[in-house]
Amino acid sequence: MAVDYTVIVVYLAGMLAMGWWGMRRAKSKSEFLVAGRRLGPAMYSGTMAAIVLGGASTIGGVGLGYKYGLSGAWMVFTIGLGILALSVFFSARIARLKVYTVSEMLDLRYGGRAGIISGVVMWAYTLMLAVTSTIAYATIFDVLFDLNRTVAIILGGTIVVAYSTLGGMWSITLTDMVQFVVKTIGVLLLLLPIAVVKAGGFSEMKAKLPTSYFDPLGIGGETIFTYVLIYTFGMLIGQDIWQRVFTARSDTTAKWGGTVAGTYCLVYAIAGAVIGTAAKVLYPNLGSADDAFATIVKADLPVGVRGLVLAAALAAVMSTSSGALIACATVANNDIWSRLRGAVSRDGEAHDEVKGNRVFILIMGVGVICTAIALNNVVEALTVAYNLLVGGLLVPILGGLLWKRGTAHGALASVIVGGAAVIGLMATFGILANEPVYYGLLSSLAAYVIVSLATKPTDAAVLAAWRERLAGRTPELASEPAPAHQ
Repeated sequence: MAVDYTVIVVYLAGMLAMGWWGMRRAKSKSEFLVAGRRLGPAMYSGTMAAIVLGGASTIGGVGLGYKYGLSGAWMVFTIGLGILALSVFFSARIARLKVYTVSEMLDLRYGGRAGIISGVVMWAYTLMLAVTSTIAYATIFDVLFDLNRTVAIILGGTIVVAYSTLGGMWSITLTDMVQFVVKTIGVLLLLLPIAVVKAGGFSEMKAKLPTSYFDPLGIGGETIFTYVLIYTFGMLIGQDIWQRVFTARSDTTAKWGGTVAGTYCLVYAIAGAVIGTAAKVLYPNLGSADDAFATIVKADLPVGVRGLVLAAALAAVMSTSSGALIACATVANNDIWSRLRGAVSRDGEAHDEVKGNRVFILIMGVGVICTAIALNNVVEALTVAYNLLVGGLLVPILGGLLWKRGTAHGALASVIVGGAAVIGLMATFGILANEPVYYGLLSSLAAYVIVSLATKPTDAAVLAAWRERLAGRTPELASEPAPAHQ
């Protein structure tokens, strides 16, 4: 294993080195939070693919392939569909807004009354997303070094917090590009063909497995529909995704670069399902489907290649973890703390925004590591995150982009009613049930439409300013985002 260890150690050292390099570039708020809005198509595509394809997409995607066969691709496939929809229909408008957070967009659209409440919901989502990614370090480091779960989480989490705190989005962008290349080589070019060959090829796989493993809809129509609601729509509105859109050099880069990233996700989805199906042929009696990735890597890959593929899994987890962490810290600082501070501090009080954002990444990072140590169930934590996001924020965000009659009161009612419904229904039906997101989303939509129609339309001046921002004809938001009337 010495060669494999060397590959991993070199990879981790490289991540820290890029964090140090990124620190030298991140001199302003824009540089630190959105990489100066300067990413071209190639780098934008790679980083967008890296942020959405994390441990759940890699380890979980292979596990679903092990359990259901080719239809196990649907979870990751719906993520790719979400990125494609975001890129084709919304990314150009989002990029032209020149904001830092989703809540700032809501303030612009509705006149400044949705910020803190929507910020709290988005913060809870990004926190849980970061926690689930951090928990996944335990699986990978257990395979690599046979480490204790807590030690593994602390080790992986500390590296991500370190390079994210040092250089912000520049460090994360650079590390994500490396992680994208490592994932492509490790999973698509090495693990996929090796797994299929070891399993005897597709003809042998078909001979040894039930026909349901090769049914594209074998996982079930209701499951696929739920994946679309949670992941496809979740990709449209998540702060971690939007913050990558904000890094694009132009709206054209956001549209076409994102389209490439979405297409890559579709390929990655199919690859994970095929690898899992091959693992089912090779190891039909694993205790847990999520052990399929680690088992096939550890048992069937040659020395050196094994290290690279495990580095690919580590890259998948790190890219999502770092993206969720900076999103969580950005929301906590810009949408919650800055607004609360603005209500109690002296007008015009000077502060170092880069330093402030660094402090928040560090604080949130420590919180994420501690929460990850305390929690055990990754799937439940991820389900809570996406249920809150979709149930609480999908309607007011898409409504603001698509329906000019939507009002601030309607948006607030939608966030509160949808969020409360999701939480109540999860308590009633269980966290993993489908009802919370179904009925939470419907109640959010009903509240948005009814309250918007029952209240005074959004001020014409607010809508005019909104249209100017959508057209890209006004400058970037000032560093203090708090509007006049919260």
